Order: sequence, then C-alpha cells, then structure tokens
Amino acid sequence: MKKYLAEMIGTMVLVLLGCGSAIFNGGCGTTAQVLTVASAFGLSVVAMAYAIGGVSGCHINPAITLGVLASGKMSAKDAAMYILFQIIGAFIASGLLWVITQGVEMDYATTTGANACAPGVSVYAAFLAEMIGTFIFVLVVLGVTDSEKGNSSLAGLAIGLSLILIHIVLIPLTGTSVNPARSIAPAVFEGGQALSDLWIFICAPLVGGILSALVWKGLNDSKQED
Repeated sequence: MKKYLAEMIGTMVLVLLGCGSAIFNGGCGTTAQVLTVASAFGLSVVAMAYAIGGVSGCHINPAITLGVLASGKMSAKDAAMYILFQIIGAFIASGLLWVITQGVEMDYATTTGANACAPGVSVYAAFLAEMIGTFIFVLVVLGVTDSEKGNSSLAGLAIGLSLILIHIVLIPLTGTSVNPARSIAPAVFEGGQALSDLWIFICAPLVGGILSALVWKGLNDSKQED
C-alpha cells in the first residue's frame, strides 16, 4: 500500500506545482512562461524521484507505468493500482488548485492548466506530437532506471531534464501532457473543449509508452548480436 500512496503523493505534487505554475504565471503565451512551466514540471519530477523513488520507483504517470508493465518489470495488479492512485493524486491537486483560485482575485489565462490543441494545431498533429514526446520520455525512463544498463544515481535528474525539454517543444502545440493523469483531472475541472480533447491526451501518451517499451526491449535483448 505504501508504494501506491507514494504514487498518489508524487502525482499530486507534479500536478499541483506543474499546473499551478501555468495558472499563476499567466499561462504559456511567452517564452519566459513556457520555460517557467516546463521547469516546474521537470523539477517536480526530479524532486519526487529522489523523494519517493525508493518506495515506488516514482512513475507518477500512467504512460510510464504502462511502459514498465509492457517491459515485464511489474505485475498487472500493481500497474492498475499505480494508475488508480496516480489519477487520485491528480484530482487532489486539481481540487486544491480550484480552491486556491477561488480565493485569489486575478485574471487567469487558465484556471486549471488543462491541455488543449493550440489554434491551428490539428488533432492529428497533437496526437502525433504527444505520442512522440511520450515515447522519448518513457524511453529515457526505461533506459536510466534499467538495473543493468542504467544509472540509478542520476536517474531523477535525467528524467526531469528530459521532461523539461519535451515541455519546451510541446507546450506551444498542446500545453504538453505526456501523462494521462496530469490531463484527466484538470480537464474534468475545466469541462468544455478540454473534455472533448481529453481522449488525445489519454490515448497518445499510452501508445507512446507502449511503443517505447517495445523499442527498449528490442535494444536490450541480450540474445541479439550487436
């Protein structure tokens, strides 16, 4: 149970600080805002990796959990419970952000940090961008945390920095999800178009996570020659 609670807390921190940065820094319209929000998400992952990584592995992302499951490194039961508690943590964070914004008199570009396709970005482009971004992210996770070929001491830093990079690229397109839990809770609080587009930010990261697991298994297959 401790590892499930750790996943809940870690995801709560990620959504609270990441989406909170988008809310309280005026959205993601300028380069400075993009860098601020990207850094908030990435640094949240770094902090949680070293805080709870020894308890649960610090997935805090259903796409990572699915990738680990597809790699054969965890059971289906644990994967399902990880994802459940990740979503619960995201809802706690979104609820806290909703309460906070009710008590602050400001004009927000966003009050939830929900993902959405930017004007001029097609559903196809958004799906592809999120799938590729998640593929890269989960591949980094699987590589640096591998018991034989990885580097556990630097894993948190490598994962967090890669998430910052992915956010810098994808924020102008989709606001960057690469994490279904991060998208589900804010979309529920946002409603409207955020809920209509939510399937993109659930399906694309999950597909990307599975693809990265398949690629990593192929690269890591000891039976194959160099």
